[in-house]
Amino acid sequence: MKAATTAWVKTFLLTDLLRGLRVTFRNLFAPKVTVQFPEERIPKSARYRGLHALRRYPNGEERCIACKLCEAVCPALAITIDSDVGPDGVRRTSRYDIDLFKCIYCGFCEEACPVDAIVLTRIDAFHMEASGENIATKDLLLAVGDRFEDQIRRDRVEDAPYR
Repeated sequence: MKAATTAWVKTFLLTDLLRGLRVTFRNLFAPKVTVQFPEERIPKSARYRGLHALRRYPNGEERCIACKLCEAVCPALAITIDSDVGPDGVRRTSRYDIDLFKCIYCGFCEEACPVDAIVLTRIDAFHMEASGENIATKDLLLAVGDRFEDQIRRDRVEDAPYR
């Protein structure tokens, strides 16, 4: 009986509504923390894991030796590699695809690579507009690696004590 009376009084006096409005008014004039994204960027750690990139050696040769360790260690099964033996007798990848929708950006592929060929960059602003753009092909990954090689190299040096 007493609980029903208390509930009726709370309903009549609108105490829950007043408590909610108190929270609203308390935060109404508080400083805002919204970041205007394209113009402003929040700082990221050197160990941030974003878009993938395939690297080359300084002489322009691809680093990937098609060992397929990254494909084997990927928990999301997002990496697909096909390999061929070139005319010089060296095994290289003929296909290196990463499904960016499946990828969980865990960094296991980066850790498993014995020649530091696949890396996760700090790039976080990438999008897909058409069907099939979620597959990062070998050409795209090499282009990203070529374009951001200086940043990748700096990040590798900064992160060296943690490796």
